[in-house]
Amino acid sequence: MGTFLKIGALAKQSEISIETLRYYESEGLLTSSGRTESGYRLYHPIDVEKLHFILHAKKVGFSLQEIKRLLSLRTNKDSHTCEEVKSYTGSKIQEIETKINDLLKMKVALQGLYDACCGGEESAINCTILSTLDDPQFFSSTSRNTILGSKND
Repeated sequence: MGTFLKIGALAKQSEISIETLRYYESEGLLTSSGRTESGYRLYHPIDVEKLHFILHAKKVGFSLQEIKRLLSLRTNKDSHTCEEVKSYTGSKIQEIETKINDLLKMKVALQGLYDACCGGEESAINCTILSTLDDPQFFSSTSRNTILGSKND
């Protein structure tokens, strides 16, 4: 067997579950190099490097579909340019910036709801948070744009 790792050893070394490894394989991100006579998946050091690439890409926010694309770029480096990879990464940065802006708008709206609530011991019958969330006028498109910011921000 030499330098090959069984799926359990690779999972432990990479600090992920065996199920995750199987999922990556089912999604076409990772392929074992073979199997033992008893059917255990075997991974070559190249497979381990590929798994580390996948895990690193996940940590910086790439989805599994995006990682598939990156793996394709990685596998065929001579057919692609740094400009392609940088452009792909730039698009991801833009997507993350949009999500951050949306989250900040949500935070501001939630903070406004939180600040308007007295937080007292009395019944929640007159709770401003619950009342506001119930109010269809509050979340009309005009109000929602005021609270959460318009899509044109």
